[in-house]
Amino acid sequence: MTARTAGRIASLAAALAVSGCTSFYEVTIETPIQAKLDIAAFPRVLVAGFVTGGTDEVDANLETVRLLRSQLRTKSGIRVIEADVLPLAEIAQDQARAAAAPPDAAASAPVPASAAGEASALPKINNEKDLEPYERIFANTSYWKKLGEEYQNPLIVTGTVLFTPHQRSGFVTREEEVYDQLGRRRVVPVRTYMERKGFILRPKFIFIDGRTGAPIYSESFREEILYNAQQNTPALSSYFELMDRLVPNFLNTLSTQKIRGSRVLLK
Repeated sequence: MTARTAGRIASLAAALAVSGCTSFYEVTIETPIQAKLDIAAFPRVLVAGFVTGGTDEVDANLETVRLLRSQLRTKSGIRVIEADVLPLAEIAQDQARAAAAPPDAAASAPVPASAAGEASALPKINNEKDLEPYERIFANTSYWKKLGEEYQNPLIVTGTVLFTPHQRSGFVTREEEVYDQLGRRRVVPVRTYMERKGFILRPKFIFIDGRTGAPIYSESFREEILYNAQQNTPALSSYFELMDRLVPNFLNTLSTQKIRGSRVLLK
């Protein structure tokens, strides 16, 4: 018997078995997804703050901290520390100015504070390249260790969030209803040239050991959303819509999550 003949016989047997079933039913199942990070040593977590940029329409630092704290409280067993949101971009600016100051003020000519501040100030954050000099703050282990000591050595969550406006034009495929001469309805794909606008969200979550101040894990994401150019969607609504896509991945870093699904069983 050839392999092809055997395959046909197996397919026929399966079809007969299915046809003999009198009913089928759907069952819900849950699949556990193990956490990416072992946080057994950290009974508490501090979502400290984020370096953010891209648009002034949304306070991405404040909104991201609030959202992640809320999700951790309701969907994980970790105790979340309530604290003021750190203005991390301003702190990074201060650290950059301090690093640029002469180590011995007496050995150099005095420089006006305003001039020194302007000379060493980091750029306004409009894109990913502008973020690079700010990321030095995450390597400042003494700063994070001191912060950890203040809150009894928790796991610290921080990072960057870039939320930028975006425009794109081109052909898109959409479904359109058509009717033939007999009035029968059909749905056909139609390619249309459209101007669209929306936002791109690029968060990078960095997890720091509050006992040592050292980063122990990081993960980056990118999500994009586009609307018809005539549609007026608030930036904050777009931000939350994009974050909704990312939150399950963020939660899965710290705790085991269950993904719900369904299976059809034959009887």
